[in-house]
Amino acid sequence: MDHLVFGVPDLARGIEWVERLTGVRARFGGQHPGRGTHNALLSLGGRQYLEIIAIDPEHAEAPGLLFPELKGLLQPKLIAWAVAVESVAGTADRAKAANVETIGPLEGSRAQADGSMLRWKTLRIGGPPVDGVPFFIEWQRGTAHPSESSPSGCRLTSFAIEHTDAKQMRRMLESLAAEATITSGSSVRLKARLQTPKGEVELG
Repeated sequence: MDHLVFGVPDLARGIEWVERLTGVRARFGGQHPGRGTHNALLSLGGRQYLEIIAIDPEHAEAPGLLFPELKGLLQPKLIAWAVAVESVAGTADRAKAANVETIGPLEGSRAQADGSMLRWKTLRIGGPPVDGVPFFIEWQRGTAHPSESSPSGCRLTSFAIEHTDAKQMRRMLESLAAEATITSGSSVRLKARLQTPKGEVELG
């Protein structure tokens, strides 16, 4: 697990909502050029973090929106999770061997508050079933991991996925060398528990 993606209808209000829940105020991260989003981050301990993300009103019509579910989102919701890998090309090879369709690698970047650029590559899984499947991220060598500069105080204690086809989801994750607790459910839902200054909270 590298990070959780927590979608919100409005970034400023999302930061306030998470702060009320956890007692930790996420720090504005920046804009994603060409992707139509902006974010704020807080550390979850170790090399893990929570990304609060929303459509950037200044770039709402950007052609490269990677999380289309943000459009029309009315309530805060965990919408994705990312797994860190040394090489997204290697993960693409693993997926190909398992007959799993992929999208990418895709180059990503974000301007930080100090003006420096954070750069990475991602690989996404395409074709059914994709609900609940992570995307994979390879951080550029020499890039400081976002968890190192994000506000601390929270810790990820558990992460699970409810899925309508738990068996197939487990096979998919195994083929991609990714791990998560999978339970059966009537819909696909990501759930995370955090230990925070305000006690244990659940995001879903």
